[in-house]
Amino acid sequence: MKIIRSISTLKNELGRGKKKGRSVGLVPTMGYLHEGHLSLIRRARKENDLVAVSIFVNPAQFGPNEDYKEYPRDLRNDAALCKRAGVDFIFYPAVKAMYPNGYSTYVKVEGLTGNLCGKFRPSHFCGVTTVVAKLFNIAKPDAAYFGQKDAQQAIVIKRMAEDLDMGITINIMPTVREKDGLAMSSRNAYLSPDERRAAPTVYRALQLARDLIKSGNRDTAKIKSEMKKMLSVVAAKIDYISIVNPEDLKEVKKIKGGAKGKLLVAVAVWIGETRLIDNIEVKA
Repeated sequence: MKIIRSISTLKNELGRGKKKGRSVGLVPTMGYLHEGHLSLIRRARKENDLVAVSIFVNPAQFGPNEDYKEYPRDLRNDAALCKRAGVDFIFYPAVKAMYPNGYSTYVKVEGLTGNLCGKFRPSHFCGVTTVVAKLFNIAKPDAAYFGQKDAQQAIVIKRMAEDLDMGITINIMPTVREKDGLAMSSRNAYLSPDERRAAPTVYRALQLARDLIKSGNRDTAKIKSEMKKMLSVVAAKIDYISIVNPEDLKEVKKIKGGAKGKLLVAVAVWIGETRLIDNIEVKA
């Protein structure tokens, strides 16, 4: 396994592989890897000849008062995990390499970014799509792998790849959870012991919504109200609770009886000073 910091070096390494007919799978990350990331890497390893993992805490997707400087970083541990998982290349660029002086080009996906997290982090998705577009241009992968936990991000990236004819297969893999249901996230490291015990309530609220929908409840306002009651027990500060169409991320006010499609139930809450997001898909 090689750790590469230079854009041109990664291009050359992967380019040589592609000239020999080898497929490339890319797993974009911000590092501080956990089992969720490793599930993506294992899938990429299974489906591709070469696997590259990018580790880059992208400043463009953090707002001015967000946790860019505090975001957890541990390259040594990340490298050990990647090596055991069979990764061929870790791409670990400097910020100046990705955004040199005079950088002025950004990629924006309209429509899908105005709701959910986009409403509370207005510059976030422009930063995400810009850095992912750059990574796609650098690595030129055949396939890329993202987690369902960041559902809006995955949907936005999939749309970008389709709209810009990038020719990359976007694979969205299931959320990996702790034994108590908490979705794995690098930011879980911020939680105090008491907050960690409270955090699984987020998933329980999503399960409650699923159970209410499956039992015939069609009023999304009532479903969200019941979720709020559950989250209030652990004093969670709610950014949003949304029930949306996973195709266009538009809010669903009334669930149509007998519908065969899926709904995305998504939440973003603060447990103490830590913002947690999670979601589940439910058959309508």
